[in-house]
Amino acid sequence: MVRVQNLTRADALSAVRNPLAFIAERWTPTSRTVQRAALAALVMAVVIVVTGGAVRLTGSGLGCPTWPKCTEDSLTATSAMGFHGAIEFGNRMLTYVLCAAVGWAIVAARSRKPWRRGLTRLGWAQFWVVMGNAVLGGIVVLVGLNPYTVAAHFLLSTALIAVATVMWQRTREGDAAPRPLVGKPVRQLVWFLVVASALLIAVGTVVTGAGPHAGDSSEVERIPVSWEDVTKLHAVLAWIIVTLTFALWFVLKAVDAPQGPLRRTRDLFLILLAQGVIGYVQYFTDLPEALVALHMLGSCLVWIGVLRVLLALRERPEAVADLPGPATTSALTRA
Repeated sequence: MVRVQNLTRADALSAVRNPLAFIAERWTPTSRTVQRAALAALVMAVVIVVTGGAVRLTGSGLGCPTWPKCTEDSLTATSAMGFHGAIEFGNRMLTYVLCAAVGWAIVAARSRKPWRRGLTRLGWAQFWVVMGNAVLGGIVVLVGLNPYTVAAHFLLSTALIAVATVMWQRTREGDAAPRPLVGKPVRQLVWFLVVASALLIAVGTVVTGAGPHAGDSSEVERIPVSWEDVTKLHAVLAWIIVTLTFALWFVLKAVDAPQGPLRRTRDLFLILLAQGVIGYVQYFTDLPEALVALHMLGSCLVWIGVLRVLLALRERPEAVADLPGPATTSALTRA
């Protein structure tokens, strides 16, 4: 059996002052562990979006009518609140699971040897986005599911997914300066794809805010635009992104780009096709809840796919410490 080291008073004080440094001194995770921690945070960021959509699609947005408590008298949902209270409160509890996943990513990044400060900062960025979105989620409830706050809530979740995707990618790279794998025109095309995708997601929130799924059975304010017109705009943007992705694949083939960007562009194209099929089917079948939820999942996967294409356009090898040259070596020998 392994003997457990006694915890001294100094150790306890050190743990209180800086718990992350205390853990880092006693635990060194493998690279795979750090990668899995970052991936867990990304997966939970997607899960919280999909379950948040389930809250809205089941009409449970005001299942807990206040915040931070579920009711004026209870922190948790009660049996009298029924199905909607359980759904809304369950989604709130998943926020703690998300916090745990992000916390694990922060601890793993901080404990890695050598310490990569950039990874830790990406973990903390996720934490603060989660905290901000939790407060915004409370505001959404307090203002009765105002569609503009609901849209902001989703967009902040999209930002969380972006940071989590970058962190996951960075766990599989080094810390050297990035080296581009393609030319500037190709990179500009991909940035245009990223901007168009962000605009697509933003317009999608308007579709949601103007559409029939308000999130509760009561009278809920809607965005005063034509739902069908904004849906058509959403579809046009989607086709622009599909066309850009298709063109990007041909450009990458023409310039003999590495396999990494080609594979990720192909994956993005397949995700876009699946998302397009779901979108058109849900439109012509009067927005069944199950397909809308699947479309929300697809939105997250499209965004991750676009970011992965962007991140595949460069490589970051491991940083190599400068070795002493001949002159330095001679000087050391003379000393």
